[in-house]
Amino acid sequence: MARRRNNILVPEAKEGVDQLKAKVANTERPEDAKFEVAKEVGVPLQDGYNGGLTSREAGKIGGNLGGNMVREMVKMAEQQLKNQQ
Repeated sequence: MARRRNNILVPEAKEGVDQLKAKVANTERPEDAKFEVAKEVGVPLQDGYNGGLTSREAGKIGGNLGGNMVREMVKMAEQQLKNQQ
């Protein structure tokens, strides 16, 4: 049986994560974030089926988006700690 990796551990956080994704990708909607990142890194992502993408191309999109989200969360945490002092 395949392990499902997209389980949301804190369902209440989904909206906040979606907002962060849109902010990091400079889009209005979180659904558009991957298309914006794909355009930036030069990957021909289309709406619908993308079975022709290589693993490397797909990883460029997810890695870039995820890495930028983590970077932004670290900045937010640092700012929060700075404000507490």
